[in-house]
Amino acid sequence: MQTSSNIAFKEWAVVVDALGRGEQVLILRKGGIREQRGEFHADHHEFWLFPTQYHEAERSVIPSKRPILLEMAAIAPRDFVDIEYYVVADPVLTITDIECVKRLQGRHVWSEQVLQERFQFGREAGLHALLTRVYRRPAPERFTLHESYGGCKSWVELEHALSTEGLTPVLGDAEYSVQREGIVELLSDHALAHP
Repeated sequence: MQTSSNIAFKEWAVVVDALGRGEQVLILRKGGIREQRGEFHADHHEFWLFPTQYHEAERSVIPSKRPILLEMAAIAPRDFVDIEYYVVADPVLTITDIECVKRLQGRHVWSEQVLQERFQFGREAGLHALLTRVYRRPAPERFTLHESYGGCKSWVELEHALSTEGLTPVLGDAEYSVQREGIVELLSDHALAHP
């Protein structure tokens, strides 16, 4: 693990919440409009999670997460963001089979419909899957929202680096291994690994 980082990955607050609770160890991504050619690139394998409200809609998550999504949206700050979770992603895969995406239901909070739409979006069908080990800071670090953090892009640079000292994993080793290995097994014949 790096000793510090200022790299953050923008993700819906409801997904960050699920990752932080250990309810999922998977991030699925297609790409942001402001990214190179509108495609996601796994430029970093270690990063902070930057919770966002942008583009979230009730139909985009499973029914059990809709009340949490609405509650989080209602109390979301407009001028700051709290950074609490650090991710080590390994492996990063490209899923090229929609049936494989369907097999992942129950291992994430996105609705099947939104993942099918993301899978088909763009020049090439597919999704990127990041298997993540998530760690919690002893206390969240508050950052003022700057214009540089805005827009449809996956990666942002925080105004200063945060130390990874004192982080604790949100899942114990055994529980994390069970979740990770289950996903790896589901994806083993239907996904391409990134370097």
